[in-house]
Amino acid sequence: MNSAQFLTARRRLRLRAASGAFLGLAVLGTLASGCGIRSTSVPVDAGAAPSRVGCVLPGDGETTGPGGKGNLPVRVYLACGTRVSPVERHVALPDGDDSEKLPVARGLLDALQAEPDAEEESAGFRTAVPRDLKVEGPDEGDPPGALRLSSPLKDLPAFALAQIVCTYADTTASGSDRSVILGGPARGAGAEEPLRRYECGTALRTRPEAAATAGTPA
Repeated sequence: MNSAQFLTARRRLRLRAASGAFLGLAVLGTLASGCGIRSTSVPVDAGAAPSRVGCVLPGDGETTGPGGKGNLPVRVYLACGTRVSPVERHVALPDGDDSEKLPVARGLLDALQAEPDAEEESAGFRTAVPRDLKVEGPDEGDPPGALRLSSPLKDLPAFALAQIVCTYADTTASGSDRSVILGGPARGAGAEEPLRRYECGTALRTRPEAAATAGTPA
């Protein structure tokens, strides 16, 4: 073998070695892909895992409201995350009577205005219902089941209106069809806002901001 043939043979050996190394890397890459490992040329910072608010109380989900005569356990809706969700609270009613619409509405409003206890707060619950809000019965000319709030509906936070509607809908504060008729202050107090009928549907519970445009003329 002359020198030219010797150099050619060495080049062929080098090419075969490089080809074998490349093939080995390709096989490793295929195996990694098959194991669900996705190759990347730079490190990827996925960040911290997203936190989620539970909106569920531990145990049976009941709160430990005051007991005694005239305090009945009822479901009230509190704001939690981007929705309103029910918790159980004890509501004071005259002589334990839950059949009269206005006393029930007032007791439920008081419960909605109470700040969440430690357990509710740790689960992510809060209330948007103003502390100074009042509720009255129908004004002259209103439907019998109407309830008048001391603040115009348009001035209430959307979450507060969703809380009130969904809480009232589960009780005798609503009509037989579980709809709730609400309005602002009585006309004698200078109110001109028309009454509206609300239902506590999935849209209102999961998107409380929709309360601002929800409801139909009553």
